[in-house]
Amino acid sequence: MAMETSHLSSTFFRGILRRLRRRKIILLVLSAVIVALALLGLATVQEAGLLFVFVFAAAMAPLGDELASTQATVRGDETVHAIRIINGVISGVPDAVIVLDRASNVIGWNAAAQKIAPALAAGSPLSLALRSADLISAVRRAAAARKAERIEFQEHVPIDTWWDAHIIPVEVSGPGRSRAEFIVLTFQDLAPLRRVEEMRTNFVANVSHELRTPLASVLGFVETLQGPAREDVTARDRFLVIMKEQAMRMKRLIDDLLSLSRAELGASVQPEQIVDVVNIVRQVADGLRPLAQEREVAIKIEAPAEPLNVRGDHDELVRVFENLIENALKYGGTGKKVDVSLARMPPHTVRISVRDYGPGIAAEHLPRLTERFYRVDVTESRAQGGTGLGLALVKHVLNRHRGRLLIDSELGKGATFTVELPEAADIHRAP
Repeated sequence: MAMETSHLSSTFFRGILRRLRRRKIILLVLSAVIVALALLGLATVQEAGLLFVFVFAAAMAPLGDELASTQATVRGDETVHAIRIINGVISGVPDAVIVLDRASNVIGWNAAAQKIAPALAAGSPLSLALRSADLISAVRRAAAARKAERIEFQEHVPIDTWWDAHIIPVEVSGPGRSRAEFIVLTFQDLAPLRRVEEMRTNFVANVSHELRTPLASVLGFVETLQGPAREDVTARDRFLVIMKEQAMRMKRLIDDLLSLSRAELGASVQPEQIVDVVNIVRQVADGLRPLAQEREVAIKIEAPAEPLNVRGDHDELVRVFENLIENALKYGGTGKKVDVSLARMPPHTVRISVRDYGPGIAAEHLPRLTERFYRVDVTESRAQGGTGLGLALVKHVLNRHRGRLLIDSELGKGATFTVELPEAADIHRAP
């Protein structure tokens, strides 16, 4: 700050000296003229002296006004200099920052602010770039009271976003009594927090609903067996079978929830174990042979003779391919066959595709299939013992393995679920 003050002071005095030098030259010329007049006898010594005093007074009279002009220029330079300093500082701030003058006109902003308010322009009112009436009112209150304000507001264009804005009046003092006043606005994006809270609320509601239905069923059968069907052996055996099915449904739901939780917790840590996906897929297919035979569906596996190695967690990848092949058997089994193909694809990618020949999935459902508890047909899913978490689990496991899931389907032509994983030999090139 001392260096800033010294710079402004030197600027001020240099301006004065420039003006004095110009007047010095004028006075010297006029003095020479007056002396010449006296020497030539065209004016007496008294007249020459009075003429010199008059010329000197006339030449120096505007100096006061020019000194005031010089001071105003220096103060303007001070404000410009302060704006440059502020813009230099906010350019490195990750949060969005906008700087205004006391009239709420935009002075500066950083790149993050440009993203949330593309219409920002130097010298224009803030209200042209951000249309929130609550924010504009808060800025005016902060400017009038010279007191910091904080406000949360929502923008609806181009999408719904929520912001936490801090409005801080700032005064920058210069030499003497000069000062520059600004209003600094900082913005924090609340949208991720709102979305997480909404997801948490929906997740708890869905889990509660999914558990409530089988639990109510089990409790109802228990009460029946304790009451009217106490001595009815046939009813008791039938009820026990249904109770077991509902209990198994709750167990599957809890298992999927635990697996999903583990996948989310370890999402940032890539597995180190090297596994052969050909071996994993054959193991999964063998485990699902009884279900395939029950539904009269043939599982055909097409794989290379050599291993296809990826860096991954064996048990998690087993869950991935169990979900995909089991879904193909349950929901696409009407086609009577399921094709599983494995291949190495350039550049250094292992691709595993599971295709069924069932009724297919409508295009509007495809983007939401990996959402938790999303079902194309709720009744059919529950009848098949689905929890609505299978594909969500697949997505999170693949994220941890730096892989991805592709879904292609058309009504009446079946569905293909494709998993792409980086090959272990080139794991560093994984997306």
